[in-house]
Amino acid sequence: MTVKVMQTKEVTKKIFNKEELFILDVRNESDFKDWKIEGENFDYLNIPYFELLDGVEEILEKLPATKEILVVCAKEGSSVMVAEMLSEQGLTVSYLQGGMKAWSEHLEPVKIGNLTEGGELHQFVRIGKGCLSYMVISNGEAAIIDATRMTDIFLDFANEMGVKITHVFDTHLHADHISGGRVIAEKTGATYWLPPKDATEVTFEYNALEGGEVVTIGKTEIDIHALYSPGHTIGSTSFVVDGKFLLSGDILFIDSIGRPDLAGMAEDWVADLRESLYSRYRELSEELIVLPAHFMIIDELNEDGSVSERLGTLFEKNHGLNMEDENEFRRLVTENLPPQPNAYQEIRETNMGKISPDLDKQREMEIGPNRCAVR
Repeated sequence: MTVKVMQTKEVTKKIFNKEELFILDVRNESDFKDWKIEGENFDYLNIPYFELLDGVEEILEKLPATKEILVVCAKEGSSVMVAEMLSEQGLTVSYLQGGMKAWSEHLEPVKIGNLTEGGELHQFVRIGKGCLSYMVISNGEAAIIDATRMTDIFLDFANEMGVKITHVFDTHLHADHISGGRVIAEKTGATYWLPPKDATEVTFEYNALEGGEVVTIGKTEIDIHALYSPGHTIGSTSFVVDGKFLLSGDILFIDSIGRPDLAGMAEDWVADLRESLYSRYRELSEELIVLPAHFMIIDELNEDGSVSERLGTLFEKNHGLNMEDENEFRRLVTENLPPQPNAYQEIRETNMGKISPDLDKQREMEIGPNRCAVR
């Protein structure tokens, strides 16, 4: 039998469509436990590659006869060899092209909705990493918010839509992934915006993103007025787009809230985080659709694969928004934290422009799940 190749886009569609898939992950057990491809109806078997060097006969009874089998490894090579051995045993099997390295970099565009004056808002789901980026399109212009380092997909998408990228924003200085905002701005001549309180150590020029700003894209207003929302970082900023959508950055997620410790400031910033969530956001319309910069778990995806929820619904259901006891809230965001992201300090320094790692190093720095939320 011929071994099939499955691309990251195909796996993403299976996740969105809640299809069944059996994944044989041949990475080391610790890597698998730390980070894997997640799908609501996926089943898994983790057998390190080195245990299969003498053959796959001993694991055949653990593999399903009726489900599609996908073999996954770190970069592809090991999964190809295991898939070939399974194919020789008569199984229908595929391997993931590019392995988990490619999975970490895949971005899937999903249309969120139309804007009042005829524009569109699109979300880019980095399914393997949990990062969410956005493109606001209006009257031939586009703005990008929280772009990842895989800049070509944004440039190509804008080209397909026939629009010019005029503004690029980062809601805050990211610590879990390398921003592509500055590169996109340089390539397109767009204005690059960054909150100045997060930019005290940056080595490049930028436009100061401050409360009171209203940036117009085509016929659509991106309103930053009175929405300075510190907490995750001291400069974290939220946007209201078209009076309909709240881009919350890493302050508020669908199932959690932002962690304030990635700059080592949990105790100092916890009061800011509470004020942003419990005072500033309470002043907003509950009809706003919240669009965060990350998702944590696959359950946060909507039926179409997008990540969004009405603000009023989050006030009802998000545990982080429903803690009346301030001391309990403080304990939640200072003691109940997951491990810090891989290489987060190096990532921060890269986003400041202090260091310029090569592509392989950037990939290595970003490997693993995102960890921007309080548990």
